[in-house]
Amino acid sequence: MKGKEILKIAIKACDDMQAKDITALNMKELSILADYFLICHATNERQVKAIAKEVRSLLEENNVQVNFIEGYESARWIVIDAGYVLCHIFHEEERSYYNLERLWGDANIEELSFLNEG
Repeated sequence: MKGKEILKIAIKACDDMQAKDITALNMKELSILADYFLICHATNERQVKAIAKEVRSLLEENNVQVNFIEGYESARWIVIDAGYVLCHIFHEEERSYYNLERLWGDANIEELSFLNEG
């Protein structure tokens, strides 16, 4: 499965769990870690964990291998490595502190209009 398809699955999971400010950065020209960084946040630890659980579940249902999950216990910044896609699920405070969008400001932001497709 290609990176864009994995990204769409992960974004759908985040959207289904009402993650806030979902952003996808195209990292193909900037990083060897992944083709895309998916970034979102929630306002409490319980929702951060719920989003991460849904992302993992939906990826696995679609036969996407999850290589690792880091930060689940503290639920302040959970990273899910799905190969071509690194999902960053933040608690709201950590997202504004680390500000990955600014750190990786050279990355193009992916259009997410497909979320509104039937």
